[in-house]
Amino acid sequence: MLAFVPTAGFLLWFCWGVRRDRRQFSNAVLLGLTVLCLSFALLTQVDRLPGRAAVLIYSLVFVVPAVAIVILGCFLLLNGLTMVRKEGRRPANLLSGLAGVGIFAVLALVVSADYIGSSRAYQAFILAVVLVTGYVAFLFLCFLAYAFLYSRIRVRGDVDYVVMLGSGLIEGERVPPLLASRLQRGLRVQQDQVARGAKPCVLLTSGGQGPDEELPEAEAMGRWLVAEGADPTTVVEESESRTTGENLRFSRRIMEAADDGYVCVVVTNNFHAFRAAMTARREGVRGQVIGSPTASYFWPSATIREFVAVFWEHRIVNAALCLGLTALAILVGWSA
Repeated sequence: MLAFVPTAGFLLWFCWGVRRDRRQFSNAVLLGLTVLCLSFALLTQVDRLPGRAAVLIYSLVFVVPAVAIVILGCFLLLNGLTMVRKEGRRPANLLSGLAGVGIFAVLALVVSADYIGSSRAYQAFILAVVLVTGYVAFLFLCFLAYAFLYSRIRVRGDVDYVVMLGSGLIEGERVPPLLASRLQRGLRVQQDQVARGAKPCVLLTSGGQGPDEELPEAEAMGRWLVAEGADPTTVVEESESRTTGENLRFSRRIMEAADDGYVCVVVTNNFHAFRAAMTARREGVRGQVIGSPTASYFWPSATIREFVAVFWEHRIVNAALCLGLTALAILVGWSA
């Protein structure tokens, strides 16, 4: 039973972190460590099973992940082609395809060890690539799992504001489908609150004017909401922001100026919800983030982009750990 002690410890730490503030990336890592420790603890119990059952489980432990990695690589390559066909060749649209190429490149590198040779330098190089890739993959799975869990935690009670984050406009003035889904989600929050007999919350649109836009995103969003039936007196525009951080910072100032004890909910697309929640925490916004639906083909590449942004935000810690893993690989490779 001692094998389950680390699992229990990480689980309690995770629960404490979520209760303290669910908008932390550390919660995602703690969830991943809990699952990892539980998996190892369960494997220590396999030897207690009958011989054939134990062999079957050990085989599945190696076969299932290998097959899953190949399937994932193929899926990402196909999704990358879909993204290029539907969204164009902008760098952000190439991420899923590049991730698929990266998966097969690492697999090819590992397999090539049997053909190229087994020098210590090459062994150390392959081990370093595997360790660093494994670390990044672990963080990505943590991010993916916790982002999904975060999106399933309901925001209860009435709110004073619904902050809707802006995005680029079509032809400089029209709301695109991706942004429209955010506005629909925010408007539904207000409508549901009114249906419960509560006071209608303020719809706070946030987004500045880009160099290729004819009007601020917040203004275009406000017009869209009014056209969809929102009461104009409940729509407030924040039109100075240029980034997600500024969206939330400037919106917080507007809310605090009107009511220092405000309660809000922030609306963005589902792939962006968890990172927006982390930014909201950093900017001191009192409220959770909810996501609106996104086209299925767009989700993989967008999620990878969000993870890359989170990874970069913690670049010092990640760089130190990657260097540490590389040093470990060199030490092991040269001593083998």
